[in-house]
Amino acid sequence: MSVAVVHAAVLVAFPVAAAVAGSVTAAFVTPGPKFTSGIQHFAAGVVFAALAGEVLPDLRSKGNIPVVVTGFAAGVALLLALGAYSRRVEARAQASAVPVGLVTAVGLDLLIDGLLVGLGSRLGSNQGVVLTIALTLEILFLALSVSTRLAAGGASRFTAALVPSLLGLGTAIGAIGGAALLGGASQQVLAGVLAFGAAALLYLVTEELLVEAHETTDSPLLTGLFFLGFIALYALAS
Repeated sequence: MSVAVVHAAVLVAFPVAAAVAGSVTAAFVTPGPKFTSGIQHFAAGVVFAALAGEVLPDLRSKGNIPVVVTGFAAGVALLLALGAYSRRVEARAQASAVPVGLVTAVGLDLLIDGLLVGLGSRLGSNQGVVLTIALTLEILFLALSVSTRLAAGGASRFTAALVPSLLGLGTAIGAIGGAALLGGASQQVLAGVLAFGAAALLYLVTEELLVEAHETTDSPLLTGLFFLGFIALYALAS
């Protein structure tokens, strides 16, 4: 087993644990709207800081613009298609206690997140840790969101806790599989995969985290949590 795979396995333990913790918590204690919005604002700021401070500078330094643009465009296309699929499936299955479209979309997103963790293990210890922190908070939000939706749809507490926890394992599959597959990858391939992941993170922040965060009436404190998350991770990565 390579060092990168072992490193990825260690790093991915944190987001997987966050998925389980968020799932179980939301299944038994429904978080209030302001608390949820606060987590979403803070997580969005953290993810933006990871993109601005680690991912995008690394892409620029690699200097292969055609590969970066191609990878980014592929990520955008996939997430847009997945979002459209999720909405279409949900519209057809509103009576279901388990929202198939949402679960499918979150499962694929967690797989991509895992891939980024695995890639982070190849980029360097600092970048790997920063990406892991950002993705851990993002996955905590996703687990809370899915568990809350399941409970609101009539699923049992056991189901509401189990489904997002199992989805969290997709992060481990993506991380360990990504570290193994990218072990001998060229810089061009790494740049393309990193650009693909950056697009996925931007989509999640703009179309999921911040959209849902603003469903609750904003306050200076909630808005300030976005900037607190940004500067906290930016300072940590410095």
